[in-house]
Amino acid sequence: MQFARRIFFFVLVNVLVIATISIVLNVLGVRPYLDANGINYQALIIFCAIWGMGGAFISLLISRKMAKWMMGVKVIDPRTTEPELRWLVDQVHEMSRAARLRVMPEVGIYDSPDVNAFATGPTKSRSLVAVSTGLLRSMNREEARGVIGHEVAHIANGDMVTMTLIQGVVNAFVMILARIAAFALSQNVEEEKRHMVQFIATIAFDILFTLLGSMVVAFYSRQREFRADKGGARYAGTTNMIGALQALQRVYYPHAEEAPSMASLKISGRKPGGLMALLSTHPPLEARIARLKRSSLAG
Repeated sequence: MQFARRIFFFVLVNVLVIATISIVLNVLGVRPYLDANGINYQALIIFCAIWGMGGAFISLLISRKMAKWMMGVKVIDPRTTEPELRWLVDQVHEMSRAARLRVMPEVGIYDSPDVNAFATGPTKSRSLVAVSTGLLRSMNREEARGVIGHEVAHIANGDMVTMTLIQGVVNAFVMILARIAAFALSQNVEEEKRHMVQFIATIAFDILFTLLGSMVVAFYSRQREFRADKGGARYAGTTNMIGALQALQRVYYPHAEEAPSMASLKISGRKPGGLMALLSTHPPLEARIARLKRSSLAG
């Protein structure tokens, strides 16, 4: 399943980040939170906060460049006269002005059959909105406007920074809890084996707590998607935003296996079940459509 693969990579990246930090620090013998009396909790909190938040913010700082490289995004010249590209740039800029963004996002296009779009970048003034060729081929312009409005809303809402802060806090808590649990476990074995037990237990608890932490991050991501839908409805029109989500339903529900999607802050999302529902970064499309329709009636 492509959807399961996307969730797998989402969790795997977080696990690898934390596990790599743990392995490197243990190999180098860097454990400043331990003293003769055991764990120095103040030092542990500072240590984990620096590493947990630092890794998340490094990812944020390079997010725009990484997106261009990994997805093959080609930035469109704002002065282009090619009709389709001109329309795309004009729509992004129009909605960015409606969202009161002071600096227009870069606008990009990437070659993919995936019917999708995403927003990324370290700040509102250094952002990127990228749209797939598959989306431009599959959606009419009203539906595409809804997608663009959704992505501009992500930027206007500061979702890149918000999700980075949440991920950083979760990383820090994962590292703190894993080290406390590993230290406690190591105290129950012979002294000559404690270092090895603590080393292995730290990695194991990092993986376990990262999985649990990913559920927290995914929960907040789903809430930001609902908010971006609301913003997309405001900038592009409720009918267009609902039309965009319904177009995604037509694409993803009949042919879910044919449309891979891996990046966060994308427009798409299919209905998961079981554990996948807790790790899903996007709410089910039908839930998003229903919420927009309720908001429209309430308004």
